[in-house]
Amino acid sequence: MSAEPSPGEAAGGQPNPLRVASVPFSDRYVDAVLPGGAVRVGEPGEPSSWLDEAYLTEHAGDVDVLHLHTGYGHLDVPALERWAETVRRLGVPLVVTVHQLCEAGQRGRVRHDAHLATLLGTAEVVLTLTPSAADEIADRYGRTAIVVAHPSLAVPDPELGAERGLVGVQLGTASPAVPEPAAVARAAASGAVSGGGRLRVLARAGSDVDPGVRAMAENGDLELVVFRPGELPAQLQQLHVAVLPEQCGTHSRDLEVCRDVGTRVVAPSCGFFADQWSEVVTYANDEIDGLDPVSLTAAVSAALTRPMPRPADRAWREEQRDAVRRVHAEVYAQVAADRSWA
Repeated sequence: MSAEPSPGEAAGGQPNPLRVASVPFSDRYVDAVLPGGAVRVGEPGEPSSWLDEAYLTEHAGDVDVLHLHTGYGHLDVPALERWAETVRRLGVPLVVTVHQLCEAGQRGRVRHDAHLATLLGTAEVVLTLTPSAADEIADRYGRTAIVVAHPSLAVPDPELGAERGLVGVQLGTASPAVPEPAAVARAAASGAVSGGGRLRVLARAGSDVDPGVRAMAENGDLELVVFRPGELPAQLQQLHVAVLPEQCGTHSRDLEVCRDVGTRVVAPSCGFFADQWSEVVTYANDEIDGLDPVSLTAAVSAALTRPMPRPADRAWREEQRDAVRRVHAEVYAQVAADRSWA
């Protein structure tokens, strides 16, 4: 009588790649942290099929680990609670990486907090990106989170140079995260000019731009540049300083791109952006007090007085990414083994 092989082990004791269902199926971060020995299972597309209870029930045997990053915001709280109960009932090992600890707006904040409470109450392992975020997770949800560094997301283009004094900020229409785009643009433009530079507003192709921002572009107070998907790293590389405009956030992928390509960051006081990278100048902007335009102007001006940072050392970033992948591989192996003994 032979025993059934456990997850990650074929008959005869030979290792099998662990089958990992990532939510979302693929993006820059998910692709960067997935261990080389893991096999991604499921179907591309949003929302993820793994968040559908019927699909999860039918395919639970096809996966060794379910790793949730983002992409569950379309579910209301009762629906996510039902999904989490299905995960527990099926015995599917759940790993959760907490990228964001807040959501803009009162309703969004309450909903996001309830989502996290449900997910962190179900997850076997919790990961996050900075020690400060881990401390908040412990305080708010009573869970210990493993801190993993944010991996590299971009490689600088050797043919592309940065313009000294050029300040950039990505803006669209008013939203709970950026309720006054024109106010951000005015304050950033003032700081750029006082620091001997100029402001460029980056707008995603196909998106609307705040009328006040567009009027400033028409008056020559700033430059408006439209970029397409995949072009953001190149746009950020051309800047001396990049401004993050949100008044609610925890970690930033764009900050990591700036780190990779050598662009200094001016970040809001909300969240833990300065924990991600030392080359960050902070200004006052959060959900409680809102934007302090004088603070933003001063931060941009101060950032321009500093030299442009060098792009991150590629060998070090690759070593860091490999270490992050090893942590994920160890976590996946652990929870998959726990399932096999359950």
